[in-house]
Amino acid sequence: MSRLDSMRRRLSAQIDGLNWAAEQVQGIDGDVLELGLGNGRTYDHLREVLPERRIWVIDRVLQPHPSCVPPAENFLQGEADDMLATLAKTDAKCALAHYDFGFGVKDLDVAEGARLSPLIAALMVPGGLVVSQQPLVGLTQISGPDTIDPERYLFYRAP
Repeated sequence: MSRLDSMRRRLSAQIDGLNWAAEQVQGIDGDVLELGLGNGRTYDHLREVLPERRIWVIDRVLQPHPSCVPPAENFLQGEADDMLATLAKTDAKCALAHYDFGFGVKDLDVAEGARLSPLIAALMVPGGLVVSQQPLVGLTQISGPDTIDPERYLFYRAP
């Protein structure tokens, strides 16, 4: 499969997964956590499908498309561990989190996901969902929508 075809599959899975998760968290109180802003496409989608929710965003740098800059009070810039710890000191609790960090090196990505998992889990409300491109630990893996290859995107429910 070409890299372009792979990207199309990834984007389709991301859209389907986030739409599915947004429906699943209806009726569950809590904010949204976007881990990895990048150019802001996913953040933009989340604010469209969950307009009533506060969306916290964590990333090392702020360089999205100008239309996708989160409000300053919702953006935590720095290393994920530190920013998750900072967020944990607030009253923020999340019904949905989207984990989109990655180095592009499988071993590094898996290690980072495992390291950050307890910090993410601590911010989730019971029954909240985490949508992730990387494997996480300490959360219950569940099946997502049938349109998504289970190896492409992973879905977790907070205890």
